[in-house]
Amino acid sequence: MARKAPLVVITANVNGIRAAARRGGLDWLTDARADLICLQEVRATHEQTHEQLQGSGLSTFHVAHSPAAALGRNGVAVLSRMKPDEVRTDIGDLAFADQGRWIEVDVDTALGPVTVVSAYIHTGEADTPKQEEKFRFLDAMDRRLAALRRRASRRKGHVLVTGDFNVAHAEVDIKNWRANRDKAGFLSEERAYLDRWFGAPGGKPGPWHDLGRRLGGPGPGPYTWWSWRGRGFDTDGGWRIDYQVATPGLAERAESAVVGKAPAYAERWSDHAPLTVTFR
Repeated sequence: MARKAPLVVITANVNGIRAAARRGGLDWLTDARADLICLQEVRATHEQTHEQLQGSGLSTFHVAHSPAAALGRNGVAVLSRMKPDEVRTDIGDLAFADQGRWIEVDVDTALGPVTVVSAYIHTGEADTPKQEEKFRFLDAMDRRLAALRRRASRRKGHVLVTGDFNVAHAEVDIKNWRANRDKAGFLSEERAYLDRWFGAPGGKPGPWHDLGRRLGGPGPGPYTWWSWRGRGFDTDGGWRIDYQVATPGLAERAESAVVGKAPAYAERWSDHAPLTVTFR
């Protein structure tokens, strides 16, 4: 008996969709032949986003997009081959309503109904108001994840949360972890949220499955972000901060998770690498 066609999902922080298009990013995403593409840091209006996509091999995808009110900032999107049944951008805290950091779509797939989220968590800055805002977003996300799990259970469906979380979960997720223990992105208070969702490293599993780690081996890495500056990319001095996180039933259907790191610095189209997960 022939196997059913896979469901392929990509998450990618494009670092500006117009810049990514100029650098070949949309060509890369087209060639990947995904069914769902979750984007962060789109940094464009609806019109600009559609203009870029219409000039690419992604022009036939349905587009759900939540731009930021501040031009040139943030912005998340989900591109899907299947038409979404519903699109939502409310994470449950009005302070983030126009920041372009959260979008979720309901789609019917061969695996059943799936709610797919594209999220862009704040970068933060330790001991500043920026960090307090990040924690407020993480609190809102924690509540929303619990609500999505309850909703999926009622609908007998699945949830897949993707995006740039701007938090490395464990020491194996950041090359230079010792020097970053007191910096945003690796603060113990931030990592505690991921412990709650995935389970603490070496401890009891949480209610969500971190597919990048589950299918990517024990680490160190594979990393998904490297600074544009210095030689971090060449020496693989990166951070694993881009995630695909699934409810248990969907996680059981995941068979591979691959980070698409560019072959060379000159071939990068973002400071992040896309993470592709294949489900059957």
